[in-house]
Amino acid sequence: MTQVSIDSLIQGAISGDYIVSFPTDTVPALAALPDRSELIFVAKRRSQDKPLILMAASAEALWAYVQGSPAELKVWEQVAASFWPGALTLVLPASAKVPAAMNPIDPTTIGLRVPNFPLALKILEQTGPLATTSANLSGLPPLESIAQIEAQFPEALTLAPSESSTAATASSLPSTVAKWTGSEWEILRQGAVQLEC
Repeated sequence: MTQVSIDSLIQGAISGDYIVSFPTDTVPALAALPDRSELIFVAKRRSQDKPLILMAASAEALWAYVQGSPAELKVWEQVAASFWPGALTLVLPASAKVPAAMNPIDPTTIGLRVPNFPLALKILEQTGPLATTSANLSGLPPLESIAQIEAQFPEALTLAPSESSTAATASSLPSTVAKWTGSEWEILRQGAVQLEC
């Protein structure tokens, strides 16, 4: 793994040639361009029945990746306005804009999130939406230090310690995952956010 500046990490992600790792408000992320999602599946040895999350700097950057009725969009926008940026992943019906590689088994849905972490938002503002997951091998606990991530993912770009020092702290709890069923929310994973269904 190569420790790099924020600008180099952003350029590496935009190039599509690298997976990158950066801190978020929950656990550190592994990320790649959405159409290069296979890089993450290979690096993590991740089963294709475990989809990736599309993370962006704003809700507005994510809505083109979903499809629903005007009434559904209004519900989703209200929930997003209440909890984003934050540790809530919304699983919604995917639009044709979502690369099938992000969710190979069920490309009809996509998980979306806007993290509440200044450094992650700074990166995502420059890269645009990225396919993300926690920085760990599939089935193992999330890695929390740059040294652990470097050892596990030598192919990924990480931020040099001088680039990632910040007053913001992560919770180490994963995001809450809520799936839209067509009429209500189903909690797939309870995490840092309490969502009333």
